[in-house]
Amino acid sequence: MAASESAALADLRGPAGPSRRAPRIPGPRAGIALAVLCGVYVLNFLDRSLLAILAKPIEDSLHISDGQLGLIGGLYFAFFYCFIAIPIGWLADRTNRVNVLSAACAIWSAATAWCGLAMRYPQLVAARMMVGVGEAGGVPPSYSLITDLFPPGRRGKAFGIYNIGPPVGAALGIAFGAAIAARYNWRDAFVALGCAGILAAIVTRLVLREPPRGGLDDDPRRAAGSSGFRETVAMFFSRPTLLLAALGSGATQFVTYGTVNFTSLFLMREKGMTLDELAIWYALLVGIVMSGGMLVSGQLIDRLTRRSKAAYALVPAASLALAIPFYLGFVWAPSWPLALIFLIGPGFLNFFYLSSSVALVQEEVRPDQRVISGALLLLVMNFIGLGLGPTYVGAASDFFHAAHPAHSLQIALYSLTPFYGVAILIFLALARVLRRESRTRGGNAQ
Repeated sequence: MAASESAALADLRGPAGPSRRAPRIPGPRAGIALAVLCGVYVLNFLDRSLLAILAKPIEDSLHISDGQLGLIGGLYFAFFYCFIAIPIGWLADRTNRVNVLSAACAIWSAATAWCGLAMRYPQLVAARMMVGVGEAGGVPPSYSLITDLFPPGRRGKAFGIYNIGPPVGAALGIAFGAAIAARYNWRDAFVALGCAGILAAIVTRLVLREPPRGGLDDDPRRAAGSSGFRETVAMFFSRPTLLLAALGSGATQFVTYGTVNFTSLFLMREKGMTLDELAIWYALLVGIVMSGGMLVSGQLIDRLTRRSKAAYALVPAASLALAIPFYLGFVWAPSWPLALIFLIGPGFLNFFYLSSSVALVQEEVRPDQRVISGALLLLVMNFIGLGLGPTYVGAASDFFHAAHPAHSLQIALYSLTPFYGVAILIFLALARVLRRESRTRGGNAQ
């Protein structure tokens, strides 16, 4: 092992300088607000994941290919989701974040219901783009709100709880979406769950209150000032810490979104799973295993970063290295029960990066830069991961279909494996940068 990597790993075992002060305990209102934000994120990911969950009946009904499906769930969706998030982030940094969040929830929920009414491929594309427009206003304001509700030293756990939204949303989408589609049809699933989201938008606006910006930061000077849009963008892309966190997350998401967007189709078409079996077993796996990974990663980040900020990078790198053999077993498995057993590994380990990267970025920037910085993090990692991951897998499956019609999707998923290595290398580079910055600041992590 290289000397720099050994030193980075040593940072996890002991402090390089003065430890952080004991974190303050947030009040009960913060817990209620976090529960509401997490509930909105559940609906966000539930609506987003419906397309992947119901991929087979949608392909059969609209007569589209894996490549076309990958474009809808990948590049077409991500283009609007990523780039609209920037002006929305600018707006949320200067106005009421709760209003932005509730309006965004209403927009993506209405667009989800519109997906169920699409009769042709272009109509479904337009509806999914509008879902992306709405969802662009969901996560960045929530990141900023959580940072102003929880003090340093508690934010990793808070983001870990918030980030169970994707697995719980995906699990509920699988359970309800697949069950509704099995009993009725896939269109009813989109309409019913979209209407539920509109009600949630109303509840969000009535329950949440806007907290003071930067009121819980350790250094009150960081709460002062107001950054312009260009200044924040220039700051984000000029700082290696922020850029490497975004790139490492993007390389990870290339694997996770490339896999998740085709797992239901893969299990049904190549492993023989039915919609009813999907609604039970895959939903349970996603809800329990992925949620557990999010919660454990948040706890680890809070504990280990008190000793060294390099843990923000080393925890994701280690988890991804451990996930690789389980991922290969999932793709190889000859039956769906064995595939689900292997999927427990990547389902638990693949998402450690998320709480880590979000907490790092939010703590590294000033309060008035947090929404835009969160949006820029999402822009980079989601354009790479969400935009290109599913698009790549769909195109690869179409490419291999001529020679391997029965297992084209399996080969496409195998070809994602090298991107694990890319993500690990980027996070190790981030660990070296964080160690160097800590030394420059005399071991002070703040």
